[in-house]
Amino acid sequence: MTDFLSTHWLDIVTTILGLIYLVLEYRASIALWVVGIVMPAMDIYLYWSHGLYGDAGMAVYYTLAAIYGYAVWKFGAKWKAMIKRKGSDKKEGASAVSSSSEDFPITFFPRRLILRTLGFFFLAWAATYYVLVAYTNSTVPLLDAFTNALSFVGLWALARKYVEQWLFWIAVDVVCCYLYVVKGIPFKAGLYGLYVVIAVMGYWKWKGLAKKAQV
Repeated sequence: MTDFLSTHWLDIVTTILGLIYLVLEYRASIALWVVGIVMPAMDIYLYWSHGLYGDAGMAVYYTLAAIYGYAVWKFGAKWKAMIKRKGSDKKEGASAVSSSSEDFPITFFPRRLILRTLGFFFLAWAATYYVLVAYTNSTVPLLDAFTNALSFVGLWALARKYVEQWLFWIAVDVVCCYLYVVKGIPFKAGLYGLYVVIAVMGYWKWKGLAKKAQV
């Protein structure tokens, strides 16, 4: 038992943090970003030690992106209000101040961004694949690069509170679950299997919230 815990303790701890993150994300709680800073920082070593170099690099991005996500959720409405006030009269400025206290809203992914997002995804996938093949001994470069590229898009969409961010994560989680089974990270594999279920539930919940906000 001691040997098992000494081998898998980091896997277990980050899995527990991942469960907490899931609950917070489902509730659209800003606290998810705090966990989102700590967990990937620990994942860097976990993934690197198991030969998942793409995921290790992605964990660095997750840590930095979580800081960005927290800032957007915390101050996004205020930033928009400040920009609006600059071009408004006194009355409009007062209205903008009152709106700044509102939560950053959940919205649907803008159609105008679809082509640009797809272009970025395929470019990031190709670039990450090249790096993994050329500079690492990764045995799963294609799938590792896929999850990395789509995670870039998913985390950005989450920071913007787009409903469709859940769809990106469903694809990422399915592939990651498979990769972690293959690479011998069982707890993380189980976590990502659970992620798939929660992501489906989260999509429908956020979709309902977005529609309600439009009324």
